[in-house]
Amino acid sequence: MNKKALYAVMLAMLLPLTAYFIVKRKSETAVTMPRHYLPDSVVTVTKKGKRVEDTAWHRLADFALTNQEGKPVSWDSLKGKIIIADFFFTHCPTICPGLTRNMKRMAESIHNGQRVGDRTNKQVHFLSFSIDPERDSVERLKYWADKYQIDPEQWWLLTGDKKTIYDLVIEEMKVGLVDGKGVDTNFIHSDRFVLIDSNRYVRGYYSGFDSVALAKLSNDLVLLTMEKDPKSKSFFDGKLELMAIVFLLAILGVGLLLFFIRKKQ
Repeated sequence: MNKKALYAVMLAMLLPLTAYFIVKRKSETAVTMPRHYLPDSVVTVTKKGKRVEDTAWHRLADFALTNQEGKPVSWDSLKGKIIIADFFFTHCPTICPGLTRNMKRMAESIHNGQRVGDRTNKQVHFLSFSIDPERDSVERLKYWADKYQIDPEQWWLLTGDKKTIYDLVIEEMKVGLVDGKGVDTNFIHSDRFVLIDSNRYVRGYYSGFDSVALAKLSNDLVLLTMEKDPKSKSFFDGKLELMAIVFLLAILGVGLLLFFIRKKQ
């Protein structure tokens, strides 16, 4: 093999090694994904010889409720979906209509994105939990859905067992709620939209009436659609450093070969 060929081999090996360090550097300064909320526990573990804190995040408990179409639904019905959730009741005299209208605008923007070819947003589903399920029957939810032209393929209004809903809202999602016990003006509930990823982890809380917060929700939603599932492993996971070392050794080997060739000449 002549010197030109050897130089070409060295260059071919050097390029992927250079690319590795560029990608590594870029990944360290990459866009920050929406944070996790609600830690269950924090433990200290050793990774690659370093002691680091590892947080176990709270995964929302399953539920069994009924949507406005009278169909039973649960988290299993939403596998692979990113969720935007809020809380309302159909007799609400204050904030609920405004929250529904704002969520409707967000749902429409996602629907319009789908129509022009944005397939990533097919991952998104909306949930509105009734905090007055004793009065919010399936028929009442259907009335609310028809009033606001809610698409059941994209957005479910949910009713069912009161304890199930209140435990999910208060204990699981950690959202404030006061039972009005059938008196419209006595109900107190949050105006927050809750962002939940496809693994049932809470990733954000946003005021449903704050335009800045809603813009951040839209941005965080896009980021979550691009987030890699931590359960899925790439072929290259944990191997890039080893590949870089192999390439470096190969380059050194070719360099030594060139050195001996030149020495003999």
